[in-house]
Amino acid sequence: MSQEVEHVECLIIGSGPAGYTAAIYAARADLKPVMYTGMEPGGQLTQTTEVDNFPGYPNGITGPEMMEDFRKQAERFGTDVRFGYVSAVDFSSKPHKVTVDDIKTITAETVIISTGATAKWLGLPSEQKYNGFGVSACAVCDGFFFKGQDVAIVGAGDTAAEEATYLAKLCKKVYMLVRRDEFRASKAMVHRVLNTPNIEVIYNTETKEILGNGKNVTGVKVVNNQTGAESDIPVEGFFVAIGHKPNTDIFKGQLDMDETGYLKTVPGSTVTNIEGVFACGDVQDSYYRQAVTAAGSGCMAALDAERYLAAKEHGIKVTA
Repeated sequence: MSQEVEHVECLIIGSGPAGYTAAIYAARADLKPVMYTGMEPGGQLTQTTEVDNFPGYPNGITGPEMMEDFRKQAERFGTDVRFGYVSAVDFSSKPHKVTVDDIKTITAETVIISTGATAKWLGLPSEQKYNGFGVSACAVCDGFFFKGQDVAIVGAGDTAAEEATYLAKLCKKVYMLVRRDEFRASKAMVHRVLNTPNIEVIYNTETKEILGNGKNVTGVKVVNNQTGAESDIPVEGFFVAIGHKPNTDIFKGQLDMDETGYLKTVPGSTVTNIEGVFACGDVQDSYYRQAVTAAGSGCMAALDAERYLAAKEHGIKVTA
């Protein structure tokens, strides 16, 4: 195994709006950031077709194009963007030690984590086939495209209930598919759903197939898991709201997380429980999960890292 070791001042783990924004700010602060993109450079947005809600793009832009713009801007200021994934971390001593692609060791004065979160899917081939063409995991991101149309949403928790009521303001009809005979959402959220006239809740129902014409979604085939009866529901949009999984497995046992695996940060900052390690974007945000909020927290992480290094240089004790 190679024993190659490299030392950097600022290491950014993961790309996407949070990582690239952190890179832009860190590079402009002369921290000479090195970024490892992960196996999906650009993150979740590269799986998105149209992005219409990010400021500065009045005519909209595709997710991959936007992430390419972010990358170019980060590189223009000197960020060393590298394709590769971080396979292990050791935050038990300083400088922090990170293993890349199982072979290369990097030590870093500061580490910015922007590994994001991954939407949970049902696992249907048709779901992936029409992803971006009627299938979405973000109602706030994509609901606008289905204004005045009929859509379905699958899920039974608070997020699903919230997204269903959001869609109901835009869409003609929202079919909410609930696998059990009751919600998992809070009573307040259930009350909102049941009192929204154009939401129809269908209980004991599972999605069997997403129907389409080869280009766009045209409906969804569902099955009643009590009776076995199948039926087709004509819809133009299908939203999956069964949760997200933060990409934090390699940090378990070293960084504080909540019960679902999101990294905990000091409120109002990106500071984690480990000195010199910062977290930004969807990896620590289970609530907003938007490109613009991720970018904002990426800016915060770079500023937090810069101030941490400046304080350290002047012998000031920095606490998490």
